Amino acid sequence: MTEGPSRAPSAPVQSLSPSQAQALAERYGLTRLGTRPPLGRYVRDLWRRRSFLWTLSSAQSYARNHDNRLGQLWQLLNPALLIGSYFLIFGVLLGTTGSVSNRVGFLSIGVILFAYTSSVITRGAKSITSNLGLVRGLRFPRAVLPLSVTLTELIAATPAFGLLLVVMLVTGETPSLRWLLLPVAILLQTGILAGLAFIGARVVNASKDLGQLIPVVVRLLRYTSGVFFPVAQYAERLPGIWGDVLVYQPFALPLEAARQSLMSSQDHPFDLTTWWALAAWSIALLAIGLVIFWRDEAKYGRG
Repeated sequence: MTEGPSRAPSAPVQSLSPSQAQALAERYGLTRLGTRPPLGRYVRDLWRRRSFLWTLSSAQSYARNHDNRLGQLWQLLNPALLIGSYFLIFGVLLGTTGSVSNRVGFLSIGVILFAYTSSVITRGAKSITSNLGLVRGLRFPRAVLPLSVTLTELIAATPAFGLLLVVMLVTGETPSLRWLLLPVAILLQTGILAGLAFIGARVVNASKDLGQLIPVVVRLLRYTSGVFFPVAQYAERLPGIWGDVLVYQPFALPLEAARQSLMSSQDHPFDLTTWWALAAWSIALLAIGLVIFWRDEAKYGRG
């Protein structure tokens, strides 16, 4: 029996050092599980998932009233009922609108825009804790969830914004080029709310008990942001800097900007300072909120 040709001994396989393994992983885009990526990469990952964000948000918005007999009609009925009830209490019985000529329009803007604020803050704060299955089962930037809540509420509020224009026409406001500023005011408000959703989601994820305080905070904001009264008139009664704090807070500015867009210049003259302050709050809170949320990225879904 003849032996086959002998094989040359194979070269020993050399193991990689930890630094070499890390360099190889980075070369092929691999990252360690449970770590926080750099902020720039994190933002790029969010942008790449924009289609998923839109699909998730639009589906959630549509499903909200899908089981009701009147379906999506509630997107119009709810704000209409809110306007009617708040006008009866604050416009007729209490007369908090002061010397405003169009009291219905004034209250309608406050009620509809603050309802958008309230829903984003309340649901955004629970966007992580109410989706733990999704967080633990799939790998994606967790910031998608607060952003999804913000976009969902924006889509859900769109019929109410349309109703608002109808109310302004019915109550005697004349359409003008300033009406084109309403989408700008809503967009800047959305930036503020997205930033607050980021912050709220991280806070509630760290301590669920703090989530119980969110409705109290929202209720307090409802009565201090000018939903039912002209902020500027009440600010004159406050001493020192407190009047400016009341006027230029991030919850009152979107309402004032919308009123400057839709109401007569006699009641709400255009003030460029209002818009600059609103833009500054929108950019600052969106950026700060994203950074605050990103810093805890590796902890979401644990515990």
